[in-house]
Amino acid sequence: MHLNYHFLKFLCPALNQRFQGQKIVSCFSQSKDELIIETYGEKGESWIRAHLKTPQIYLSFPDQFRRAKRNSINLFPELLNETILSCEVIDFERSFIMKLTSGKLLLFKLHANRSNVIYYEDQKELPTKIFRNEIQEDKKLDWNNLKVYQELSRSRFDELNGNAAQFLPTLGKIPRAWLQERGYPESDLDKKWALMEEIIDILEAPLFALVENSDGVYLSLLPEEDPLYLFSDPIEAVNQLFYLAIVKGNFEKEKNELLKKLNDQLKKTNSYLTKASAKLDELKNSPPPSQLADIIMANLHEFSSSRHEVDLMDFYTGKMVKVKLKPQQKPQEYAAQLYRKNKNRKLEWQQIENTIKNKEAFKTELLEQLSKLEEIHEFKGLKAFKKKEVPEKSLLKSTTSLPFKTFEVEGFPVWVGKSSKDNDEMLRGYVHKDDIWLHARLVPGSHVVVKMKGHASMPTAVLERAAELAAFYSKHKSESLAPVIYTEAKYVRKVKGSPAGSVKVDREKVIMVSPKGPDDEISTP
Repeated sequence: MHLNYHFLKFLCPALNQRFQGQKIVSCFSQSKDELIIETYGEKGESWIRAHLKTPQIYLSFPDQFRRAKRNSINLFPELLNETILSCEVIDFERSFIMKLTSGKLLLFKLHANRSNVIYYEDQKELPTKIFRNEIQEDKKLDWNNLKVYQELSRSRFDELNGNAAQFLPTLGKIPRAWLQERGYPESDLDKKWALMEEIIDILEAPLFALVENSDGVYLSLLPEEDPLYLFSDPIEAVNQLFYLAIVKGNFEKEKNELLKKLNDQLKKTNSYLTKASAKLDELKNSPPPSQLADIIMANLHEFSSSRHEVDLMDFYTGKMVKVKLKPQQKPQEYAAQLYRKNKNRKLEWQQIENTIKNKEAFKTELLEQLSKLEEIHEFKGLKAFKKKEVPEKSLLKSTTSLPFKTFEVEGFPVWVGKSSKDNDEMLRGYVHKDDIWLHARLVPGSHVVVKMKGHASMPTAVLERAAELAAFYSKHKSESLAPVIYTEAKYVRKVKGSPAGSVKVDREKVIMVSPKGPDDEISTP
């Protein structure tokens, strides 16, 4: 109800007492949709803070405010050195005006997502300037037309057959719920009138409660069973509401979002460790591929052009083993493939062990970050934490706002730019110089980056899979085989004035792969 006419009736006299005779010494904005006015006079300094960012529309009137050194812009220079004459609520409206001794005035229009601060020159009907320029209808708003006359007599109530919304449109959600709880819709006309008189009397009492429910903290003029705070001063009430809803509320929201992202990272890390450990156990306990190759080479006579699946005696174990060839594949080719796989077996073994080691270290780091984050209870500490403890910018943004798709290949994060503009943003704001950058050769396509943090080297299989993604997200997508260039990110640079996504690449290498999109083998958030 902090935007409700029935609350503004109490707020404006209190504002009048605080700001009357004060001189406006600055007016500025340091974040989108928030206007701040500084005043000074015999009562010392006083501030007006209008936070009009949908859906968080709040006012506060602090005694002190520290202006940011950067990202701050002066607004409404016509107000400087003007003296405030009065603050007046507009009858039966969610708006109030601040009159100046020169005849100028400011209208504070508190219409939910259409809220605005509007400046009028002397005696002019139409605005000279508005704060939120995107609200086009405000450019032609005559503040005099906002005034409403509302007759609250029994005769009019009877004429409307007790329709509460027509009789008193300013009631708002909370008083309407109060009426409904007491059976207003089903009551006869006399009972309705008694309930209406009772709620009007309650709304005339200067007692303001701050209450919390699942939707957050709100202000109520009604008696509440378990309020967070009770105030008789409307300025104190609205200031505390601003703190709980904007300062503390946004802090809790930001902290919880970061906690969720860190916990998601921890969940993915644990999942990878489980899978990698199982794969390592399988490698250690399964027979080497060279044994099957030996069996095939010793039984070449069992294969023929018409037989692609044969049962052979495994002379290492004494058991029968089934060998199945692909169409057109010769047994010698399959054996050669198994010998190569055997050769790479030890390298793969070592790589998985190294990756598990790195992932364990990353898990320890995540647990430490979560522990530190849980102990933070204010914005300053959260800002320092994000700067010092969370080096990856991607973790600080929601997945939908990131300029790239994210995958993971054998423990390596792989990023794929979403568009030409996003390619530039990813390269400029998220990529480390030691990361590996890939792109389909000589055709338009997404930039692909393999993150190398915590990895001294990258397995060939990871490079090939990232190259397959680069080919898939390019004009080479329909080719059976495509060239992809790759190099360290430090050798990729943007040329001034070049089109979006266009870069200059040094020391590039080329790899040939078949285009392949995401599948179950690579994880996505």
